[in-house]
Amino acid sequence: MNAREATRLLKGVRAATLAGDRPPAVPRPEIAESWRRMLAGGVHPDRDTRSRVLTVAETEERRHVSPLRQILPVLREGLLPALDGSLHIMVVADADGRLLWREGASSILRKADRLGFGVGADWDESVVGTNGVGTALVTGRPVQVFSAEHFVSSHHDWTCAGAPVHDPRDGRLLGVVDVSGPLATMHPATLAWVSSVARLAEQDLRIRHLESLERLRSVSAPLLARLPAGERALTVDPHGWTAAVTGLAPSDRIPLPKSFGPGRLWLPQLGDCVAEPLPGGWLLRIGGARTGAPVSRVVLDLSRPRSWSATVYGAAGSWSQDLSPRHTELLFLLAERARGWSAAELAAEVFGDATRTVTVRAEMSRIRRNLAGVLAHRPYRFGDDVEIELIRPAEGVDLLPHSTAPTVVRARLGRPGEGVIP
Repeated sequence: MNAREATRLLKGVRAATLAGDRPPAVPRPEIAESWRRMLAGGVHPDRDTRSRVLTVAETEERRHVSPLRQILPVLREGLLPALDGSLHIMVVADADGRLLWREGASSILRKADRLGFGVGADWDESVVGTNGVGTALVTGRPVQVFSAEHFVSSHHDWTCAGAPVHDPRDGRLLGVVDVSGPLATMHPATLAWVSSVARLAEQDLRIRHLESLERLRSVSAPLLARLPAGERALTVDPHGWTAAVTGLAPSDRIPLPKSFGPGRLWLPQLGDCVAEPLPGGWLLRIGGARTGAPVSRVVLDLSRPRSWSATVYGAAGSWSQDLSPRHTELLFLLAERARGWSAAELAAEVFGDATRTVTVRAEMSRIRRNLAGVLAHRPYRFGDDVEIELIRPAEGVDLLPHSTAPTVVRARLGRPGEGVIP
């Protein structure tokens, strides 16, 4: 099937879907899910809606604080040499869907301007519909959107392929790199190409992180050597990654609370600590039992799009941690079924494959390390004495839009299963 035939078919699929009729072909799952979000969110399929474009000063401020600026050389080297010849442009957007950088064929840049696809524009899915930037941000996965797979009809002459970029230090979604161009320039391999370059960019960030840990290790080694004999301490970077330890077994990472500063605090993995600032990190001097304080309550906040957290309350106070999409999904499943899940059940629920128990156990092990005293296993569940509060999104905001787990989908559609917390 050539591009023209594919476009005609997709337009028929979209028209039938909007009319509530049976489409001539089934749209790809990620496109069908996006269209459902657009219909639920009230995005108009034939109106080119645009939000306010950032000013030059606002754009420069976002560029300055974005870690994406560090990987621009990698993205340019991997993508730009082929763009002029293929009549595509490269776009880099932040986690809010704001376009911060845009380069490529000048003729295509002018066409993109007419579409509102310029620096400072907002290409969040809720504003402009299904697209390579906004949809990749929602799902956290690479996505290619071809012609009438775009929900808004004014975008049907374009094809785009976007891949998310994550911070290897904490898994945070930094933004999306996208390659877009006119419909006739579409190639099936474009998505794989863009995804590969995005992974190279993440690897570059990982190397920078390892270099920063080595610098912190050099700074902290003399300090740890001068501590009194028997004292337990470690140095960590601002994301909790360990640079050096003394008096205890090394750990790759100590999750730090969102509000973190100098002074005494309690951490689930270490117990009572005193934090002292260092150039590029922290010295944590450990005092008291390492088992931590008993946990009485956990608040799982899913109300903010792409920004989820768990707050632990115990005798020693509260402690809050941001959650990755996968860990958020798993904790929601535990909250939805009080009797818990086996590893095979979670594997089937999350991955559609009950044999992927090794992956599930690894992820649950990470969660249990980060939220000590909260979770039990065999089966995996919240502790019997732990009160769970689940804060759901407001009406009109999707619950965990990245998740395809059946329990999450049922809850998203207002048809929760057994064991749901009111």
